[in-house]
Amino acid sequence: MPKTLSPGRYRGLKTTSLEEADVFGIIAFDQRGSYRRMMPAAASYEQLVQVKSEIIGALSTEASAILTDPVYGLGPAMQMSPKAGLLLALEKSGYSGDSTYRQTELIPSWTPEKIRKAGASAVKFMVYYHPGSGELAEELEALIRQVRRECHAWDLPVFLEPMSYSLDRAAPKGSADFAEGRAEVVIETARRLSRTGVDALKMEFPLDIQFNQDESEWQDACQRLSDASAVPWVLLSAGVDFEQFKPQAQVACECGASGFLAGRAIWKEAVALSEADRTAFLHDVAGKRLRELLAIAAAAARPWSDFYRGPASSEDWYESYA
Repeated sequence: MPKTLSPGRYRGLKTTSLEEADVFGIIAFDQRGSYRRMMPAAASYEQLVQVKSEIIGALSTEASAILTDPVYGLGPAMQMSPKAGLLLALEKSGYSGDSTYRQTELIPSWTPEKIRKAGASAVKFMVYYHPGSGELAEELEALIRQVRRECHAWDLPVFLEPMSYSLDRAAPKGSADFAEGRAEVVIETARRLSRTGVDALKMEFPLDIQFNQDESEWQDACQRLSDASAVPWVLLSAGVDFEQFKPQAQVACECGASGFLAGRAIWKEAVALSEADRTAFLHDVAGKRLRELLAIAAAAARPWSDFYRGPASSEDWYESYA
């Protein structure tokens, strides 16, 4: 039985979905520290805003929504196509603490209230999370619930992005050793965090395709992730090349994902180009990539409306609307 959502959260999901279906085809460009490192060292704040504006502006005409950040994203958000919904990131870029004990920090003076007032349709909240991290996992789950309560108080849906990492310095995330247990980490993360009250998960592909090219195992892992999640989930691109991401998106959508929320797989080459070359690339290459992914989502993704329905209408609904 689908859960009934409040008006703002239901509209938030609707306005970030494809027009023809309740599935997501969202462009992510909320990078801050990593984005600055992609640009020349001497690039000014204004130049970073301008490049981000060009990329977001071009892709927002077809994407169901845009995810951006409060540092460089205000200008791009104000200039993007009105066809696309807007998600804004809540967390500070990166993490504090040790590489095997990653803590999430919020941006000072940046709140769900301000995100709502800025015109966003939804909030994206990213945490580094490992279900085996003991007290840290419990602290993060409490933080997620706190963020969810604050966002829901402003009737904003929450897209939670849990990023896995290794607890063992001798077996970092990109290693074969971590890859062996990666699916269990990702799936257990979905099981636990989908029950914190957030509205959707933004998930990594459950297998490391550097070490596993067996699509039957991809399907099994994605189906297990879908079975574990109590809320809709979308696939993130994690910076992989488009040629790697497209088959991942196909399998994920066929096995229960509600679309994608992808960034660098679509636009990353554009950052280093001249303005003229960037315009051509966004039109000829990135736009084509986006349309291919949108076609996959529209044809194969599971609608988020399998999980949620809108509130019932009545003559006096607004009197009890908190």
